[in-house]
Amino acid sequence: MHPKALLEACADLVGLVLKFDQPADQVVSRFFRDHRELGPRERATLAETVYTVLRKKLLFDHLSPSGSGPKERRMAILGFHGPRDFLKSALTDQEKRWLDNCDAVQPADLLERHRHNLPEWLAGPLKAQLGEQFWPLAESLQEPAPLDLRVNAFTDKRAEVQKELAKAQVPSRPTPFSPWGLRIEGKPALTRLEAFTRGAIEVQDEGSQLLALLLDAKRGEMVVDFCAGAGGKTLAIGASMRSTGRLYAFDTSAHRLDALKPRLARSKLSNVHPAAIAHERDDRVRRLAGKIDRVLVDAPCSGLGTLRRNPDLKWRQSAQSVEELTAKQAAILQSAARLLKSGGRLVYATCSVLPQENEAIAEAFSTAHPDFEPEDAGQLLAALKVPGAEGLCAGGESGTRYLRLWPHTHATDGFFAAVWRRK
Repeated sequence: MHPKALLEACADLVGLVLKFDQPADQVVSRFFRDHRELGPRERATLAETVYTVLRKKLLFDHLSPSGSGPKERRMAILGFHGPRDFLKSALTDQEKRWLDNCDAVQPADLLERHRHNLPEWLAGPLKAQLGEQFWPLAESLQEPAPLDLRVNAFTDKRAEVQKELAKAQVPSRPTPFSPWGLRIEGKPALTRLEAFTRGAIEVQDEGSQLLALLLDAKRGEMVVDFCAGAGGKTLAIGASMRSTGRLYAFDTSAHRLDALKPRLARSKLSNVHPAAIAHERDDRVRRLAGKIDRVLVDAPCSGLGTLRRNPDLKWRQSAQSVEELTAKQAAILQSAARLLKSGGRLVYATCSVLPQENEAIAEAFSTAHPDFEPEDAGQLLAALKVPGAEGLCAGGESGTRYLRLWPHTHATDGFFAAVWRRK
């Protein structure tokens, strides 16, 4: 595609995404469906340009007024993903001079907000929570996330799949913590790989894999993934159960559960039972009360631990929306806890980095439910032979009470998990 046409397409897509009326990934997908003439390279440029604009929106908002032309074009120029000489061939002489001036701006000369590119309602609490570690986190959130795969432990071995991928010109390396994970470079066409079509691999962040590992579901048990969504953790849990027992995948969205069906077929698992529920007090849930060995509650949350992948969330969420979520999280956790039998394990998890969605929910639950004994996530992961288990955890008297994953420290999405055993 001609540079000028590609830049115009980038500007059009940036304008659509910055309306923030829908998640960015949905807007990008719809744009690609409406423009099927775009090739893989053009699509990659468009997507990466949009996500760069979202990651660095405050900085680009600061720089763009000094330019000319429509704002979405200026933002697209600043965030353009590709060689500078290619981009400049699409620019006027005035735009070239302006871009050179923008490129010459030093980070040290910028205000803090233009360096961290976070809304103040989020930056303030993160600074208070992290102290000097705030800036490493802020910088990591402006970078793309790595691409992690989970090897289906029910059907395949990681080392063999790694060799298979290498033969297909997809180099990978084992993830440092999850025994099931492979981290790959770039964004290859995974769906065309035989390993994908036969169900040997699934895209899943290493942190998400560790949540399934922490549940430690055994063969023959009764297990519930309470907020299953599209089922990434469900499939990991089912594989760890060796396709035995019974694994319920509950979610209030039948549409999201529909996305699980083709993945489930590829996985070869026969113990997974997806079920749409109306709410956390649904009759299907009540009938299983006191009968379940293990329950994972991957609660609906702000998703702020996934800002490398979903940078629009920091502009679409707010302090008020987070407060509304915490009430829902507490209610879901309380309902899910009723499913556990004596001796059963309960895991509460989010992909948020905010304490009010994490430690505050866990501590309030522990206080209100003395029949649930808190367990130490660090000790559980160490027993599962996870390398550096204690370094993945924080909080409590032991300092390892909760799983606490950070992008800048662990190269995973930001995850939290708390664990209890029903007495």
